[in-house]
Amino acid sequence: MSCDVAVAAFMMFTSAHQAAPPAELFQAVAVAPPSVSSEPLFKDIVSRADTLKAEVEVFRKAVAGADHPMPLPGFDAFGAQISQLAVLDEQGHKLLLARGAPDDLKCILHGISQDLAVKLTAVSAAKTGKDEELALRDMSFLLRDNVEVITAPPQPAA
Repeated sequence: MSCDVAVAAFMMFTSAHQAAPPAELFQAVAVAPPSVSSEPLFKDIVSRADTLKAEVEVFRKAVAGADHPMPLPGFDAFGAQISQLAVLDEQGHKLLLARGAPDDLKCILHGISQDLAVKLTAVSAAKTGKDEELALRDMSFLLRDNVEVITAPPQPAA
């Protein structure tokens, strides 16, 4: 019975003073940032990363199953192109940062610009054929990611 009294008292007090409904209801809507994939800088990044990834796949075929690191024809030019791509990724990062971009793309591009040099060093420093193949595989993944983060439809910030 004491529960009945408590519920009755609760109902009486809550119905005695009802809050007025809010004048306006605001609905939170997450908006995706605009895509940058059609902008010249980002189109250049995608094109270069795609081309370099194809070169990595050729290198990977050349070293497949080797016991020791294999000389990679044109690797010096490849390294220079990777360095140029890293500079472009960093430019993309700075451009998005200056715009106040709300998504993570600016941070991802910065990370990729740093990781490209690390992956390139890993290929050069490989002591075995297996290490070289793994380093090239990682470079391939990074270049694929470089393309996909730019070409993927933008998502609203979480």
